[in-house]
Amino acid sequence: MQFYFGRPRKFRLDVPRQEAIPPVKIERHMRKIRHWTLPYVGSRLGEILYQRARPKDPWLTRHANRALETLLQPTDVGLEFGSGRSTLWFARRISRLTSVEHNQSWYSHVTRLISEEGIKNVTYLSRTPAKDEDNETSAYVSVAGELSDASLDFVLIDGAQRALCARATLAKLRPGGILTIDNANWFLPCRSIAPNSRSISDGPLPGVWSEVYSVISKWRVLWTSNGVSDTAIFFKPCGKMSGSSDEHFGI
Repeated sequence: MQFYFGRPRKFRLDVPRQEAIPPVKIERHMRKIRHWTLPYVGSRLGEILYQRARPKDPWLTRHANRALETLLQPTDVGLEFGSGRSTLWFARRISRLTSVEHNQSWYSHVTRLISEEGIKNVTYLSRTPAKDEDNETSAYVSVAGELSDASLDFVLIDGAQRALCARATLAKLRPGGILTIDNANWFLPCRSIAPNSRSISDGPLPGVWSEVYSVISKWRVLWTSNGVSDTAIFFKPCGKMSGSSDEHFGI
């Protein structure tokens, strides 16, 4: 007896299998599974277990969450691009939060959660990002421009137009403020083993990320990774710094 799951697929029986499947499809498939090594599978399993054990934590690395739990203060004022579990989590720990979301259905979902939790210290905004990733005049990125310089204690970059949002918030952070970038390994050079990471020799992504990195590379950074993705926490210096200092936390 045979069981079939999903849609039935059509196979040509008159040609060898390797000829029946177009090479381009094989290449795309290999790119998707190339990072599925044994260490990655172990990291992935560990992340699944962590998410199940701590379902209310932000969707960041567990090391980043533990650090932020210690770093954030009840008097802090924050801004996040990209909302969700982090919105409720931050709101319970700080004085005021501005949260920006670009997905309308997700915005409605999180709005309901905020209401159900009785949270009153969140300014929750629905803003449309530009189709052109480099358009800094979009309503989404412009939220940062509406805030005063040195008015924020922390910023989370985890939504759309990340490079422009990161650049727009640099001046908004107070000295000693925290800039948290999720999936930082996709954009900035690092020693991470997580998939799609940029190596030290790669440098930052060209364009706006290079501009951002030219500034924050001089800041102290706590770089965390779970082997699946990375979250980097940068600390804006309180005075002039001659160099950078970094700490790395892995799996």
